[in-house]
Amino acid sequence: MDRFVSLKAFVAVVNTGSFAAAAAKLGLSRAMTTKHIQTLEETLGARLLNRTTRRLALTEAGRAFHARSERILADLEEAEAAVGDATAIPKGLLRVAAPMSFGVLHLGTAIADFMCACPEMAVELLLNDRTVDLIEEGVDVAVRIGRLADSSLIAKRIAPARIALCAAPEYLARHGTPATPEDLVKHACLEYTLAARGQEWAFVDAEGRSKTVRVAGPLKANNGEVLMAAALAGRGIAYLPTFMTGAHLAAGRLVRVLAPAWQPEDIAIFAVYPPTRHLSAKVRRFVDFLGERFAAPAWDAEAEITARPTKRAAGGRK
Repeated sequence: MDRFVSLKAFVAVVNTGSFAAAAAKLGLSRAMTTKHIQTLEETLGARLLNRTTRRLALTEAGRAFHARSERILADLEEAEAAVGDATAIPKGLLRVAAPMSFGVLHLGTAIADFMCACPEMAVELLLNDRTVDLIEEGVDVAVRIGRLADSSLIAKRIAPARIALCAAPEYLARHGTPATPEDLVKHACLEYTLAARGQEWAFVDAEGRSKTVRVAGPLKANNGEVLMAAALAGRGIAYLPTFMTGAHLAAGRLVRVLAPAWQPEDIAIFAVYPPTRHLSAKVRRFVDFLGERFAAPAWDAEAEITARPTKRAAGGRK
């Protein structure tokens, strides 16, 4: 008899507590299910189940064999799923959460291209600068920027996220140009309230030495677009990612401050998703697509910023 079917029959009988229920679950007759268990016991030379008219109970040998059988079947299922996912056509609804600015500026066009490549997919994009609970809100993938808090989520780094300290030329003409990070305490600094470090701006010099400065200013906001608008209007100095400021730096509407002696510490952009035994084809394909799309982002070239000697967060379980 098929050994794997016999293992499935045994595990189903134990887990359901009934030959009849196991038979129904597997689509077998009760007699065939009984035969599979008998064949296993004969092959092993040991009784696996004690049967009475009212209940089934595992023997000591049965308990050990049940645990091993469950692992074997789980490994087989995982191997089959891995092969299936590699060849599967992604389809169905994918719910994606992302920060507002990155979503509007870059993710929207990326998703449009992804849908052209995967026409059987539908995407619901949820833009919000708060941290979304993926499990609670039924989100498949979230794009997150910066250092990730420890959690059970799986994270894959999809792009660098470099920061530019910048201001409009007219602001610097009126208030002077800071020469050191410490000079920022005398300037109007535009604060992003959702940043992990709040009012603390971190910098690194050409040799990798770090410095943190506590700043203050006339405007705080929980959205980077608001702060960039204020910076463009000459209202202060901004500490914003190059995916927002790159084009403005290239056009001269904003200029970098303290560079190249001191530059903000690099962070990263991640795709995060709940841990599952089998990653669905749609999630796998989307995360891989984002990694390819943003591996060498144009916004850093526009801002003329390259990697520098600083600690960088990595992907993995977060």
